[in-house]
Amino acid sequence: MFTKVVKAQLWVYLRPVQHTSTVYLQILRLKPVTEEGSRHIRIRSLKIDLNSRIGHWQSIDFKHVLQNWFKQPQNNWGIEINAFDPNGNDLAVTSLGPGAEGLHPFMELRVLENNKRSRRNLGLDCDEHSTESRCCRYPLTVDFEAFGWDWIIAPKRYKANYCSGQCEYMFMQKYPHTHLVQQANPRGSAGPCCTPTKMSPINMLYFNDKQQIIYGKIPGMVVDRCGCS
Repeated sequence: MFTKVVKAQLWVYLRPVQHTSTVYLQILRLKPVTEEGSRHIRIRSLKIDLNSRIGHWQSIDFKHVLQNWFKQPQNNWGIEINAFDPNGNDLAVTSLGPGAEGLHPFMELRVLENNKRSRRNLGLDCDEHSTESRCCRYPLTVDFEAFGWDWIIAPKRYKANYCSGQCEYMFMQKYPHTHLVQQANPRGSAGPCCTPTKMSPINMLYFNDKQQIIYGKIPGMVVDRCGCS
């Protein structure tokens, strides 16, 4: 179960404009029809100046709204998005019509989960202050923004981890073959090395060269366990 919304960004794609224009982006929360007749409550409003002939992705902080929806899901009747230019044209892409593939709105969400179940971990976990000399998993955070990779939408950074340390005799060797090779000591054998023995993927959201949003699972991105092999 989630305990807290850490980040919630709503992303909306605005169609290109021919000339410099001011666009008014509105996020409206829907509610049941009442005697008053209104079904909309404005929850976000942005004034955006567009000056290019290419489309524009606009992000809106949605954390507070989403947190309330999690607490009171009965109040979630959906939202309506529009972005009108001075001529009354709605530039927001909100449907999956022709030419809108990968351009529809999406939510970038990160929550904290309360999971008290323990996991079995046969490898050693260390930190930068550890005095452990044996093969161990160390924390490493990869920051895509520091690389200048602005085409990656999410995650901007993630915990990749890495393996380092010595592989002593019969210490955490993953395969019997590793021990036998060490005993035989063939020419050119450098002995067992501290390497990842278990890895997991991450989900990634990114732009392709057509400014379309691609969602994919990238394998082998996180070191879960280290060992000697």
